[in-house]
Amino acid sequence: MKSPQPACRLVALLGIGAGVLATPVLAADCPELVGNWTAGDAFAVSVSGPTAYLGSGSTLVVVDVSNPTTPTILGETHLLGVVNGIAVSGAYAYVAIDQGLIVVDVSNPAAPVEVGSYDTPDPARGVAVSGPYAYVASWDGLLVVDVSNPAAPVEVGFLATAAEGVAVLGPFAYVACLNGLLVVDVSNPAVPVEVGSVGGWLANGVAVSGQYVYVAADLDGLRVIDVSQPSDPVEVGQVDWLDRSLAVAAAGSYAYVASEFDDPYPPGGLYVVDVSDPTAPVAVGFLPFFYASWGPYDVAVSGPHAYVAGGELGLRVVDVSIPPAPVEVGSYDTPDPAQGVAVSGQYAYLADGRSGLRVVDVSDPSAPVQAGFLGIEGGWAYGIAVTGGFAYVADEWGALRVIDVSIPSAPVEVGFLDIDWDNKGVAVAGDYAYVAGEDLWVVDVSNPSAPVVAGFFHIGSWANGVAVVGGYAYLVVFEGLGVLDVSDPSAPVVAGFCHTPEEAWGVAVSGQYAYLADGGSGLRVVDVSNPAAPVEVGFVDTPWVARGVAVSGPYAYVACWNGLLVADVSNPAAPVEVGRLAGGTEKGVAVSGQYLYVASWPSPLEVLTSCGLLFTDGFESGDTSAWSATVP
Repeated sequence: MKSPQPACRLVALLGIGAGVLATPVLAADCPELVGNWTAGDAFAVSVSGPTAYLGSGSTLVVVDVSNPTTPTILGETHLLGVVNGIAVSGAYAYVAIDQGLIVVDVSNPAAPVEVGSYDTPDPARGVAVSGPYAYVASWDGLLVVDVSNPAAPVEVGFLATAAEGVAVLGPFAYVACLNGLLVVDVSNPAVPVEVGSVGGWLANGVAVSGQYVYVAADLDGLRVIDVSQPSDPVEVGQVDWLDRSLAVAAAGSYAYVASEFDDPYPPGGLYVVDVSDPTAPVAVGFLPFFYASWGPYDVAVSGPHAYVAGGELGLRVVDVSIPPAPVEVGSYDTPDPAQGVAVSGQYAYLADGRSGLRVVDVSDPSAPVQAGFLGIEGGWAYGIAVTGGFAYVADEWGALRVIDVSIPSAPVEVGFLDIDWDNKGVAVAGDYAYVAGEDLWVVDVSNPSAPVVAGFFHIGSWANGVAVVGGYAYLVVFEGLGVLDVSDPSAPVVAGFCHTPEEAWGVAVSGQYAYLADGGSGLRVVDVSNPAAPVEVGFVDTPWVARGVAVSGPYAYVACWNGLLVADVSNPAAPVEVGRLAGGTEKGVAVSGQYLYVASWPSPLEVLTSCGLLFTDGFESGDTSAWSATVP
């Protein structure tokens, strides 16, 4: 992008010629969210016939599971908030999100569409449907919502309690609460009445079968409750060592428990529990979910298969026909929290952690949509650079991957180089890729299908990111900014170093300045006009931990744990915050034209307006044709 300084001089001259000087001002509503790709971790799942309904971040995904070994997406719709629970009845899916209840018409699975909603004061955590009523478990209570007209849901009853989940059978609702299980008489939906309770533990999920209710009781495992006398529910059995039990489904003589990873024991995964004798339930089968940092979160059972919402692992289909030996037979991968982002043309490229590379079409910034995907088996995509039809991915687990993205819908890995672990950043300049981790690797990629090490530098710490400009590599490391002379790629040497207060996570270079995202110390501006003696000249404190940075024109855009901050760096010695937008966990940012592309969580990609200069005549600073048209 052009430097703003020549443009400002041009404006001044034009203004003098006309007798008027146009004054630059900051664009309004900067930054402003334009659109986001809302798919993400899988927290909820429901199954009806050959179709699974998956909550992926803030997206409801309709998946064909008629062949359980190859789940196939049929359609999806983006919602206002993260999907916490799903119930399907007839042609409608009823979705609990943080903002309330959403009703989605799924009669055409290829084009699910939101048709109605009902806001709740507190987050809606779960939902069950019986007849014309939806029963919504919310942190402020159990809501009974009339959905006989799906386009206009109406609350007709309420019972105050802190609810996490709900199941309904006959005239009773069984509510998982923060202090146990409530039995609620809903025979009169307008006046739900608590008739019994049992507990002393946190209930996350609930399932009912016959006269027994099965409760996923968090750190207290699985609890089996006899509700044959609704006014006097009695706990009759338990498997109390199933730590972090988050959800449960029941079918036949078995209960299926989604149990989150709890290091060192037990591991997270799906437990199959024989409840043929409810007073003596026994865990008979277990399928661990490796490579999961958290979850699984939900489970549904249909026929011989269990469908598990596995958090970052997406949808996992498990054959439970042999209960002691559950085996995964199929999966549908959902996006991980994005680690890095690069933009080229109408596509944004996401380094998507365990998932791999995701290509997102941003030709309509208000409605980003996935265009392509390439999974990385046994790897972790962390850093990314895109140039010349290739994406270069820094695999944190020990590799540089070269991916042909000339056909965005069908990315193909064409090159691979096994190097050290903990690679977090990559930059490409000319025929070389620079991979930063425990060391700096200079890789000759003149033949993308056969990358080869050309040079190496042992850092002695670790680097979180790298930028390469004019024969120098700028590394952000634990202690600050390191400058390496890479004019001879085969022999990188230290040129200079600048200490910063905290661990630096991201770097961008523009002109004679390097801009550092320095963790809790915010944005640091370093003069690198003399690479042998880089010196900090300015800084801006950020309200959140700074993780990534991009610079365009007079602005630096800082991605932080809880939002994005914009700083005016036209005077590098006195940078000033000029805008911020609170949001999710932002890990990286790229600028292209008038938009910012942010690698984030829970939405993997957010698109925001950048902060171009405007002038009092309403024209953007780069539109010289407009200026000449108004000046004699």
